[in-house]
Amino acid sequence: MVLFRKKKEKQKDYCEYGNISEKMPQAEKMIFSVKVLGSGCEKCNALEKAVCGALIELNVDIAIEHVTDFAQIAAYGVMTTPALVVNDHVISYGKVLKKEEVKILLQKFANR
Repeated sequence: MVLFRKKKEKQKDYCEYGNISEKMPQAEKMIFSVKVLGSGCEKCNALEKAVCGALIELNVDIAIEHVTDFAQIAAYGVMTTPALVVNDHVISYGKVLKKEEVKILLQKFANR
């Protein structure tokens, strides 16, 4: 039976350049996954390209997943594609967004 234990130190988010969380933009702190839902048509690919451009302009380095399986798309409750999902929350569906519209939505989502 151990009565006294050394307290474990909380693991800090440090790298060789200092605190990572201080260096990361606000959007990158809050956005962990981005998915484009769609069959792979021209509209879905246009949305994926707009999302990619918006993430580059926001300096967010996250891979975009393109989901084409209709069972997975229906699991999100989406019936019209293309759709944009951030951190498993549907933020847009049935519309091809422009790069500036995607940036605004991502910034609003990150500031929640």
